[in-house]
Amino acid sequence: MRLALFQPDIPQNLGAAIRLTACLGVSLDVIEPCGFPLSDAAVRRAAMDYGGIAEVQRFPSWSVFQANPRGSGRLVLFTTRSTQSFLDFAFRPDDVLLFGRESAGAPDEVHAAADAQLCIPMAAGARSLNVVTAATLALGEALRQIKAFPAISRF
Repeated sequence: MRLALFQPDIPQNLGAAIRLTACLGVSLDVIEPCGFPLSDAAVRRAAMDYGGIAEVQRFPSWSVFQANPRGSGRLVLFTTRSTQSFLDFAFRPDDVLLFGRESAGAPDEVHAAADAQLCIPMAAGARSLNVVTAATLALGEALRQIKAFPAISRF
């Protein structure tokens, strides 16, 4: 299982995503360009003390990400355009959970490339969740389904 962020806009969200994936034992793919300067040093800084256990892979563009072999893994896009709840979806261990930009979501070409498009049900009138909050819900459900949460440890 992997988490992928499409052209993230907010550096603090990248830091939170790095921490989330490090804590859950999931790899993070960052599809650039980002809405902020991103260097290897910036990734290390965002990872803070999770840098030693975080696995972050950067892709300079959507086309480079698409060209990267995922094996048999599906690209599962979370989008407010979908009406299929993530709670009714059967996740697989090799899925890549993809989230769009905080400011604009994912463009049509990303939607077209996705093997599945899912949404997170929300209360009437609510527009969207913070991207890392949504990723936490999605990863939690996906890892629960495939029984892949890390073992409980005491640092």
